[in-house]
Amino acid sequence: MRTALTACLAAGVLGVAGAAGAHCSFAMFDQSRTVQLKGVVAEFQWTAPHAFFEIDVPGGKGVERWSVETNSAGNLHRGGWRASDFRPGDKITIFLNPMRNGQKAGLFKGVVMQDGGTRGEVPAGLAAAKSLHRRG
Repeated sequence: MRTALTACLAAGVLGVAGAAGAHCSFAMFDQSRTVQLKGVVAEFQWTAPHAFFEIDVPGGKGVERWSVETNSAGNLHRGGWRASDFRPGDKITIFLNPMRNGQKAGLFKGVVMQDGGTRGEVPAGLAAAKSLHRRG
């Protein structure tokens, strides 16, 4: 009986560990490419398991809505982020790894905020983008 119970517990632990590892797959994102988008925050979702930006980006065919996945709200908070950092209407420049399938979505890399502040990995030499957001 004890052996059967131990085997069931071990199988349960391995099953949970496998599911947790599968949850964090970023295979859908092309991490060899970084895309820069300038747009307006439509929504910033401070949610579990990951926070998201919804951004309206002007393009050749009008405005395109992009969805950008970030880290978990808990990790963002520990990194100094707050749910109120981004509000609808804020002008931002965001950097992301795009989806491999071409959908208007990606994995967050960094952002230049409307006030010129940054979060994440922002490429060097973006003083022009920062001052643009301050004026706008």
